[in-house]
Amino acid sequence: MRQSSSIICRFFALLLLLWPCTVVAGEFDRFAGSFTGEAEFVFDGETQRRDMSTTIVPTKNGFRLSWTSVSHKDDGRAKSKTYNILFEPSGRKHIYSSAMRTNVFGKDVPLNPLKGEPYVWARLNGDTLSVFSLVIDETGEYEMQEYHRTLVAEGLELEFIRLRNGGALKEIRTLLHRID
Repeated sequence: MRQSSSIICRFFALLLLLWPCTVVAGEFDRFAGSFTGEAEFVFDGETQRRDMSTTIVPTKNGFRLSWTSVSHKDDGRAKSKTYNILFEPSGRKHIYSSAMRTNVFGKDVPLNPLKGEPYVWARLNGDTLSVFSLVIDETGEYEMQEYHRTLVAEGLELEFIRLRNGGALKEIRTLLHRID
């Protein structure tokens, strides 16, 4: 009898350990997919255009987020930036840490903003998946970038905000259509 109750206790202990991972993995299924769109916005008195795409892939413990932004210049040139970041649970409900490099112990960890690298994290709040990026420059000034992606029937509403020392520098809002 004692051995069977020990086995039952171990089973429930294992179930409790695995349960948060199962919940986390399922949280991002509704965001899974690829999305694309374009945005026009005014920056420094000039109208600019960008093509934007996002792909969200749920993983065992979190999700992988990839996005590309292509800026078009009046002279026909285009500049493309692509980011690909793995996010894992932080230990706090609905907050995910980035895993952008591997430390000496083989664990994926965030970058260090005090070395000029972006510190990136994500938050899930209802239908909105937000990603925040903090960069500290060589003078100690900071820049924040916020990407808020909200699920809507057509895909994702994207709101991008770039702040420097608390003041808004740039805001972009657009709709990214689901393509798969």
